[in-house]
Amino acid sequence: MGQSNRKWVVLAAFASVAMVSQMLWLNFAPILGYVQTRYAVTETVASLLIIVFPLLYVFLSIPAGMWIDRSGYHTPVAAGAVLQGLCSLARIYDDSFVILVIAQTGIAIAQPFIVNGISKLATEWFDESQGAIATGIGTMGMFFGMALALAGTPVLVETFSFRISMILFGLLSMACAIFFILADPKANQSETNNTTLGSTLRSLVPILKNRTLLLIFFLSFLGLGFFNGLTTWLELILAANGVNARDSGLAGATLIAGGVLGSVIVPALSDRFKRRKPFVIGCVLIALLATYPFTMQNSVVPLLAIGGFLGFFFLPAYALLLEMCAEVAGEAHAGSATGLLMLAGNAGGVVVIAGMDAVKGDITGYFPSILFMLGVLFVALIGAVIVRETYGSASHTRS
Repeated sequence: MGQSNRKWVVLAAFASVAMVSQMLWLNFAPILGYVQTRYAVTETVASLLIIVFPLLYVFLSIPAGMWIDRSGYHTPVAAGAVLQGLCSLARIYDDSFVILVIAQTGIAIAQPFIVNGISKLATEWFDESQGAIATGIGTMGMFFGMALALAGTPVLVETFSFRISMILFGLLSMACAIFFILADPKANQSETNNTTLGSTLRSLVPILKNRTLLLIFFLSFLGLGFFNGLTTWLELILAANGVNARDSGLAGATLIAGGVLGSVIVPALSDRFKRRKPFVIGCVLIALLATYPFTMQNSVVPLLAIGGFLGFFFLPAYALLLEMCAEVAGEAHAGSATGLLMLAGNAGGVVVIAGMDAVKGDITGYFPSILFMLGVLFVALIGAVIVRETYGSASHTRS
C-alpha cells in the first residue's frame, strides 16, 4: 500500500478507536434514570459513571502527551485501545454498580492515551494543508461514538437488555482495537523515540510560556466544559420540558451527528481558506445563539433540528483548536501540547458539570444551569476574538 493511501487507513483506524472511547464514556448518559433505579443510587452517584472520565483526564493528560512525544502516537494509542477493550468486556458483569464504576475507571484511564494521539498522528502523516481535515476526521470518529452512545444505548437496552448491550459494546471495542493494531503495526516515529524524559519535561516550559497556546488552552477549558456539561445533564434538562429519555438521547445523538458532518466540512473550509480564527469565532457565536432554544424545547422535531444545527457549527471548533495547538507547538511537542489542551478541556468539564449542578434550583430547576452555560460561551467568544491566527505558524516540517 502506498504511503498516500496508507495514511488514510491509519487515520480511519485511529478514528474507530477514538469512536469507541467516546462511546464507552457516554453509554450511561441517556439512561442515568435507569441506572438510578436499577442500582438504587442517587443521581450524583450514578453520574460517577460519566464524571470519572474528565476527572481522570485532568491527572493523566500530561503524562499521556509526554509519552506520545517520546515514543510517537502508535504505542500509547494501541495500549489504550487494548485496555479499554478489556475493561469494556468487564462491564458485562452488570450485577454490581461497583464493578461498573471500576470498569469505567479503567476505560477512563485509557482515554487520554488514545485521544491525545490525534495531533501527533496528523503532524506525522499529513502536511499543513491537510492538517485540519485530518484532525477533523479523527474528531469525527469521537463524535460518532458519542452519537452512537446517546442514541443507541437506550434503544439497545429497551430492545434487548442491559447485559446484551454491554456485550455488544465490548465486542465492538475489541474489534476496533484489533483494527488499529493491524492497520498500523509499526510506529512511524524514528524522529521522536530518542527523546529523553528530561527533555520532554523541559519542553513543557516554553509551551506554558506561550501566550497563544495558553489562550487556546483556555478556549478548550470553556468549550469542552460547555460540551461536557450539556451532554451530562441533557436528559434531566429536557426531562423538565416533558421530553422522555429516548427522545433526549436522540436529541443528543442528533447534536453530535451534526458535529460529525461539521467536523469534516468546517475544517476543510478552514484548510481551503487558510484561516483558523474566523471559523472558531463563528463556531462559538452560533453555539451562543442556539443553546437556549435547544435546551428549552419540548417538541421533538424542532429539538432535533436545532440540535443538529448546534452540533454542526460548534463541535468542529474542537478539531480547529487541536490543529491550532499543533501549529503553534510544532511536531516535536504536539503530544505534550495536546495533552495540556485536553487537560484544560476536561478540567473545564469537571468545573462546568459541578457548576451546573451547584446553581440549579429546587424550584427553578436547570434554568440557572442553562444561563451558566451561556455565560461560559460568552467568555469563550471573547477569547476567540482575542486569539491570534495560527495558520502558517507551524514550526515543524510535516510529511
